[in-house]
Amino acid sequence: MNTKTLTGTATTAIALALALSACGSGSDDKGSSATKTNAGRGPITFATGKDLTGTIQKLVGKWNTAHPNEKVRIIELPEDGDQTRQQLVQNAQIKSNAYDVIRLDAVWTAEFAARRWVLPLDESKLDPATFLPTALETGKYRGKLYAAPWLTGTGILYYRTDLLKAAGVKNPPKTWAELTDACAKVKKTSEGKGVDCFAGQYDKYEGLTVNYSEAVQSAGGQVFDDSGKPQVTTPQAKAGLQFLADGFKQGTIPSKGVTLKEEEGRRAFQDGKLVFHRNWAYVYAMASAKDGTSKVNGKFDVVPLPGKDGPGSGTLGGNNLSVSAFSKNQATARDFITYIVSLEIQREYGKEQSFPLSRAALYDDPEMVKLYPYLPVLKKSLEAAKPRPVAVKYSEVSAAIQDNVTAAVTGKKTVDQASADLQTALSGLAD
Repeated sequence: MNTKTLTGTATTAIALALALSACGSGSDDKGSSATKTNAGRGPITFATGKDLTGTIQKLVGKWNTAHPNEKVRIIELPEDGDQTRQQLVQNAQIKSNAYDVIRLDAVWTAEFAARRWVLPLDESKLDPATFLPTALETGKYRGKLYAAPWLTGTGILYYRTDLLKAAGVKNPPKTWAELTDACAKVKKTSEGKGVDCFAGQYDKYEGLTVNYSEAVQSAGGQVFDDSGKPQVTTPQAKAGLQFLADGFKQGTIPSKGVTLKEEEGRRAFQDGKLVFHRNWAYVYAMASAKDGTSKVNGKFDVVPLPGKDGPGSGTLGGNNLSVSAFSKNQATARDFITYIVSLEIQREYGKEQSFPLSRAALYDDPEMVKLYPYLPVLKKSLEAAKPRPVAVKYSEVSAAIQDNVTAAVTGKKTVDQASADLQTALSGLAD
């Protein structure tokens, strides 16, 4: 497999960038009103994550050479998603112009747009037809684009090709029943002794919200409908939660699964302790490592997530770029966003690191696929993926989901009771 292996620090940052989301204030206060849109030009700042590969600095340097009077200075935000959001919120609340272009987790869009901390973008100038449609939707709030898609991603299913072959399983699972059946067959083989079946991210944090949403969607349900009303007591939504609860009860998901986040699960799969694993695309490079750190190099592959009756639906993660409403040089900020998310620059970025990007053409580019063989599967998964609930009070929504899903998978509540309690909690949080 011709892949680029990332350092542990870099991959942790990827996992955080794609999986973490807001965990702070969700009050009804609309915050400080934005300054008027301006056509200011001049030096700007770009508040983003740590540039672990140095690639962003190279691309910014290219911009700076071409725009000597509108240079961009990178400001690195904390790696922790909660700390990043808090820092951005604090700056917005005091109307600070310290940041001009800001990187937002996809689930922060509604909050920042509703509070008028970021400004709408001219979608037509970004060549919208060339984006993955699902990625483009993550930057919208009430029909307007507030954040240009930059990094994107969704969950995919990693599976052990060697163990399935030893068990006589010819094809990877497309349904939950097929996954369970394949595990049972693997368990009967000598190669499958001591190997757990399946794990995702079920610790009580944002990853649990993601995995629950995926289970609901993969059973044909939805957490919120298009009008913003919670729908977690429908038969489809309860079937998704039942899959998770049954997984723990029956041992398909190991009991230690309630402590797993991205990295714990990744290490378990990479150490050969799982048949199936739900995670983000960053795992592919690490599991493919040939330096002795991976016991499954050459023994795994990836497919879209399975669902109740057929292929499932992943949850979208991603980091998008917005113009701060308090920037004094908004015209430059807009132009820089157009530059950094362009197909040409994204291709250049993608050749240097393995963050999944937002332009559809990159997923079919032969050179990119050679570097990252998972791209065709990821593209197919992204086409079926859906964003997390769009809510101004997203942090409270996520906390309510975590509380009730944890209660269901640990047996403290029945699926019916947990679903009913969650419906009540979400009804009080809907926009």
